[in-house]
Formats: sequence, structure tokens, C-alpha cells
Amino acid sequence: MKKRITEYLKRIDQLLAVNDPATDWTVQKQEHLTQISFFMHERLIHLIVTALFAVLAFMVFIAIMFAFSWGLVVLFAALLALLIPYIAHYYLLENSVQKMYEQYDRMVELAAAKLK
Repeated sequence: MKKRITEYLKRIDQLLAVNDPATDWTVQKQEHLTQISFFMHERLIHLIVTALFAVLAFMVFIAIMFAFSWGLVVLFAALLALLIPYIAHYYLLENSVQKMYEQYDRMVELAAAKLK
């Protein structure tokens, strides 16, 4: 997913930088909105998963405080090992979708300028 979203962002940045007069911004905007919706869905799923892992890690941490067990420590370490990459991936998704909003706004400006 990381490769897909970064390549897509680069492609749109190049398209916006070139601003070819032959570009149909109406079509590009629609495609961009479709991609935004895909990535927003992915972002929502990862938010849910990340939040669940964080809650589970917190619950295991509390359990360790009340009833120490090496098994709980191992479980807590495993949850943290999974939680860190989930947070990093969610961070990428969140920032990428925010950038896509900015790209969309630029597409709207270019489409309006083309109509003048």
C-alpha cells in the first residue's frame, strides 16, 4: 500500500506541475476523488485496527500491574511490536490523504483557469 500511495502522489504532483493544456481536469478530478475514497477507506480500517491494538496493549499493561506474569509481558511486547508499524502506516495514510485534498484543490483551480 505504501508503494501504491507514494507512486500515485508522485504521478499527480507531476501532472499538476506540467499542467498540460490537453489535460481534462474534470476526468482527473473524478479519478482523484475515487482514489481519495479508496485511501480514506483504508485509513478508516487502519484506524480501527490501530485503536484496537492500542486498547489491547493498554489492557495487558494494566493486567501486568495487577497480576505480573511473564506470559503477559511477552503478549505486551508482541502487541507493541505490532502497534508501532500500525501507527507508522496510519501516519502515512493520514498525511497522504491530507496531501490528496490539497492536490484536489489545485485541480479545481486549474480546471477553473482552463474555463476562463
